[in-house]
Amino acid sequence: MPASTDEVDRIVDAWNRERPDLDFSPLQILSRVARLSRHLDRARRAAFTRSNLEPWEFDVLAALRRAGSPYRLSPKALLLQTLVSSGTMTNRIDRLVERGLVERQGDPNDGRGILVQMTSAGLNTVDAAITRLVDAEADLLDGLSSTEQARLTVLLRKLSLDFD
Repeated sequence: MPASTDEVDRIVDAWNRERPDLDFSPLQILSRVARLSRHLDRARRAAFTRSNLEPWEFDVLAALRRAGSPYRLSPKALLLQTLVSSGTMTNRIDRLVERGLVERQGDPNDGRGILVQMTSAGLNTVDAAITRLVDAEADLLDGLSSTEQARLTVLLRKLSLDFD
């Protein structure tokens, strides 16, 4: 057993004792991923709360920010990036308009279409939120060297490609 053990080690040891016929090695990895996911979720929520944003608001604003200046996308493009239904997206855009973080504009290339453009208040808000998020996530990884982080990045990418 490693010099340092965690709750997953204790759980797997107990299962190995009770069910030695099974290979519990997947739990060694995926139970830790699940636990880390909960820590990441808490850190993200805290970062967004400090920026006065809900996670879904950050998702929409971040999609607009990543689009580059003038920070404008069609509702359909936002749907594709945030993976929500059109009704949900319409509601989200309405709420962000009410908060003054985005505005609707006519699409100059399509007389019937609209574009969603981030306002300067939205830009300031999302920039502050992403700064807080990156800082919070860096804190979560502080126990790993840059080499370890790079190696973990490669391994997680390899694993996630099977799902994408």
